[in-house]
Amino acid sequence: MKIAIFGAGAWGTALASAAAARHDVTLVARDAQQAQAMQSSRENQRYLAGVALAPQLNVVAQSTALMPELAGSCELAVIATPMAGLRQKLIELQDCPATVAWLCKGFELPQQGHDGLLGHEIRAQVAPRLQAGVLSGPSFALEVARGQPTALVAASSERAVREALVRAFHGANVRVYANDDLVGVEVGGAVKNVLAIATGLCDGLGLGLNARAALITRGLAEMTRLGIALGARAETFMGLSGLGDLVLTATGDLSRNRQVGLALAKGQTLDQAVASLGHVAEGVNSARTVVARALALGVDMPIASGVVALLDGAVTPAQALAALMGRGPAAEA
Repeated sequence: MKIAIFGAGAWGTALASAAAARHDVTLVARDAQQAQAMQSSRENQRYLAGVALAPQLNVVAQSTALMPELAGSCELAVIATPMAGLRQKLIELQDCPATVAWLCKGFELPQQGHDGLLGHEIRAQVAPRLQAGVLSGPSFALEVARGQPTALVAASSERAVREALVRAFHGANVRVYANDDLVGVEVGGAVKNVLAIATGLCDGLGLGLNARAALITRGLAEMTRLGIALGARAETFMGLSGLGDLVLTATGDLSRNRQVGLALAKGQTLDQAVASLGHVAEGVNSARTVVARALALGVDMPIASGVVALLDGAVTPAQALAALMGRGPAAEA
């Protein structure tokens, strides 16, 4: 299978290297200098230092001439940019005859005339003719690059897209499950990042394992409520892109969103916390949109709302905790 992956960050590189043992994979880096360094050193020193790339993987630099050629000749085009770059890449690939999938998880920042959108909503606006979907699930790039066991979910309303993603990435160390609930998979991938900031804050304040378990469980309830309101199925949130990704991102120290919460608990400003990462933390960009869309739909999301208040500097970590614990009693379901 001929695959082109656009974006040589940690996740794009890890997935490209994992697939290159079985497929013809080209990894397209935005920066020509980075592409040359990766091709010669066989390592992504910026994002996955110390992890060797598969010898079969071809790394090239992006150019306007290269995009149509690759898009026209591959069977699967994968967008591995942050959420902020998805719209432009979908526009560039709107006439691509191949199957297209994206890896980013989150809501786009609000644009003029509409609230921030999920990936499938952006695709409907700018590239409605594409056969497209998302590859998501609990997956730290470093572990995939090292060949450690991982399970992912390929989501699309189109069966051919799901089958192409399974064929491309299902292998000895990566299991790929198919799901036709694209809305649910994308909501899970977006909201878990916001909840991971809250869990990092909880752990940074030393509140204990009881508090962490409660926060993750009630966060899952918030995620599910929003997903159902947007048209998802409830059972999707008990799967890899819901509970699975939430547990990983909320508790794993490789999680950038969790690290933001830990840093805020230590008294760092949001700018300091984000700058220390060196990577994008999608939960910071998505939190306000999650809450805005929940409010528009009449969905109660107190944990996500607390995260937004904290990110906006409206409350301190202690005040955010007090607001959550001070809520009145309620039925669980």
